[in-house]
Amino acid sequence: MAHETTADHWLRACRDPETGIEGVRAHFSGHAFDLHDHDDMLIGYTEQGVQRFRCHRALHTSVPGRAILIEPHALHDGHAPEAGGFTYAMLYLPQRWVERAARRLGIAGLSGVEAAFGRTLVDDAALAATIRAAFLALEGREGRLARDQALDRMLAYLGAQVRAAPPAQGAPALALAPEIARVRDYLHARMDTDIGLDELAAVAGVDRFRLTRRFARAFGMSPHAYLVRLRLRVARRLLAAGRSPAQVAAETGFADQSHLGRWFRRAYRMTPAAYRRLCTNVPD
Repeated sequence: MAHETTADHWLRACRDPETGIEGVRAHFSGHAFDLHDHDDMLIGYTEQGVQRFRCHRALHTSVPGRAILIEPHALHDGHAPEAGGFTYAMLYLPQRWVERAARRLGIAGLSGVEAAFGRTLVDDAALAATIRAAFLALEGREGRLARDQALDRMLAYLGAQVRAAPPAQGAPALALAPEIARVRDYLHARMDTDIGLDELAAVAGVDRFRLTRRFARAFGMSPHAYLVRLRLRVARRLLAAGRSPAQVAAETGFADQSHLGRWFRRAYRMTPAAYRRLCTNVPD
């Protein structure tokens, strides 16, 4: 279990080592976290207050009783529009676990890693209740039987929320222009290096200004923002595998451990060291 508390927020995180599922329960006032994404499927609910966030290029407002469904690689942020702040709970479901569990349960749509939900917010008290029960079973360490039954019931409800023919996640519905696909692939291949805009323009074969406009049109963000999001996702995986924050910073292209820490906290409101402890129980 990991705990973080400041003047404007508190956060408690847990992780089930067998399934790899993580749970976060937190309270925020004002700004919660910057625009970011996850490799995992995020399933949660608002417990108290008003929670506002951007996802799928739309603004969403959640209140108690609403379920929050966010696909892997879907960009989202968060803030509290009202003075009392908001409290929420979220489960982070690894894609491989979801795929195996959905196949075992025979839940169509959820068995593929490209599963997409018809709605980001769902007014369904029964669905929200199953998410809460699954979260409490993990957070309270109620044992494998309670965990398994709660997760199976939650997945059964989630199956009804999957959109019939989802587009690919993390990419536009239409095929990428070849020059933008080359730039995306270059960012992935050279993530650990100090990449410049002229370098990317040469890869694309267009000038810097056209590149920036076309990339933003395709991905909803600048090349730099895309690179930071990519580095953060990889950093989470490496930290979960036990790498030290200093090693992770070097392997993902951040200038140093402090640079990684600043971006990591802005996105996840947790230090890299705290996240590593949560996943591995390895002391700093």
